[in-house]
Amino acid sequence: MIGVCRFLDQPLRDVLATRPRLVALLAHVRDPGNAGTVLRCADAAGADAVVLTDSSVDVYNPKAVRASAGSLFHLPVAVGVPAAEAVSGLRQAGVRVLAADGAGRRDLDAELDEGTLRTPTAWMFGNEAWGLPEETRSLADDVVGVPMHGRAESLNLATAAAVCLYASARAQRAAGGCRSVTSSG
Repeated sequence: MIGVCRFLDQPLRDVLATRPRLVALLAHVRDPGNAGTVLRCADAAGADAVVLTDSSVDVYNPKAVRASAGSLFHLPVAVGVPAAEAVSGLRQAGVRVLAADGAGRRDLDAELDEGTLRTPTAWMFGNEAWGLPEETRSLADDVVGVPMHGRAESLNLATAAAVCLYASARAQRAAGGCRSVTSSG
């Protein structure tokens, strides 16, 4: 059996026209499995879009498509966007851009405690092995680290993305801003 599907990505301007509240921005992500898994996490957290910079892996790589587990079909994706253009567009749309980095000067727990994640937020994630280059990290409004309460040295990219995206989703939902696609009952 063979399936043929047209590319699903959208121009960044169309993604931003929806006034997103939660976005995953993948910059320098080279592993297709990580890209697809972050897309899946973003979908599960109720994100409004995923943006892949021009320095990231092809989201249509078979491994990325498989790792997305269908989420590639669920939310808007913009691809091939220069990082500076993506950050500028997000800011113009009223979205705060946070770079996720283990050495961040801010702490995710502090962001939650201070209520700053209630506002529209884009999380910028970098390459798992070497993170975000300084020139890309410096584009962000702030650099935030996931606190490590145990003895683990770090989290992998997809796990860190899930933690950050869910933290924002929870904060926004508490403020009445993030939609839930599941019902209890």
